[in-house]
Amino acid sequence: MTTYLLAGGGTAGHVNPLLAVADALRERRPDDSVLVLGTREGLESRLVPERGYELLVVDKVPFPRRPNAAAARFPVRWLRAVGQVRAHIRRHGVDVVAGFGGYAAAPAYVAAKRERVPYIVHEANARPGLANVLGARGAAATGIVFPGTPLRGARVVGMPLRREIVGLDRQARRAEAAAAFGLDPARPVVLVFGGSLGARRLNEALAGSWQDLVAAGWQVLHATGERNETAAPAASDYRVVPYLDRMDLAFAVADLVVSRSGAATVSEVSALGIPAVYVPYAVGNGEQALNAADAVRAGAARIVPDAEFTAERVRSEIVPLLGDASALDEMRRAAAGVGTRAGAANVVAMLDEALAR
Repeated sequence: MTTYLLAGGGTAGHVNPLLAVADALRERRPDDSVLVLGTREGLESRLVPERGYELLVVDKVPFPRRPNAAAARFPVRWLRAVGQVRAHIRRHGVDVVAGFGGYAAAPAYVAAKRERVPYIVHEANARPGLANVLGARGAAATGIVFPGTPLRGARVVGMPLRREIVGLDRQARRAEAAAAFGLDPARPVVLVFGGSLGARRLNEALAGSWQDLVAAGWQVLHATGERNETAAPAASDYRVVPYLDRMDLAFAVADLVVSRSGAATVSEVSALGIPAVYVPYAVGNGEQALNAADAVRAGAARIVPDAEFTAERVRSEIVPLLGDASALDEMRRAAAGVGTRAGAANVVAMLDEALAR
């Protein structure tokens, strides 16, 4: 029996690929032990137990960004966190560690090295986080989602995806999906979403342009987000929901996606071969634009900068695309060459390699 420790968390971008790998390991050999390392504050504190995995806790110790009181306390807190992970590794007889970034991953890498336990790194974003930059230096293997991600010795393995996405047959589920959202399966659908909280920019643009999309012969499924309700009323061809709790069905009915370009979104949309128009979130370090760059270069997607995504831009760029069947077909073919559904299996293979060494 092998004992795995998967470290990461904080956000869905770290937790979801971690859980996808955990599920793949559990399905492959149910007798193996799969443990998760996370913090009390992160999303993992809820999602990991809900999925049926034991959560081992480590203190959240952010790397200091400036000289202040927190920076002065950092060395002691850091050593304590590393010690906590070393204790977990010894107590549970961990054979190999996988890190997915976030506050839990950094001390896990150091602890694994000190306990002489091999570890691997998985980076979901085109621009890696500090924990994975440091962890990749001593990793047995490093996997990335997007080519060009600057991590030492990295190879492209793809994003570990949710089981319902990996096994999704869009054509076979289209009628069911259309019925779930009150749409006509025989007519094309634009799927618009901006994450669980929504995206104000997308909502405002759609409020002033959804009628143009419908006039082009398409239906619209728009997830506005729980905190960003759009002012536009729903109509027979414009379905508005606050949140999509069945993204698999939403993807099954979508013929074009308009969304932010988080790493998971780009990976899922590309893996399913759906043409996309991405509106990268403008706040942060620019990673969302980088996440979409390979799909854009391949011809699978287009990018509209956040500041330029207005109702007029929808009319001038997206509406003509809806009427260009040839362009949409080319985008679908390109998407099939960009994405992969084998991300979780590839990360499991990396763990096998680390154990074999």
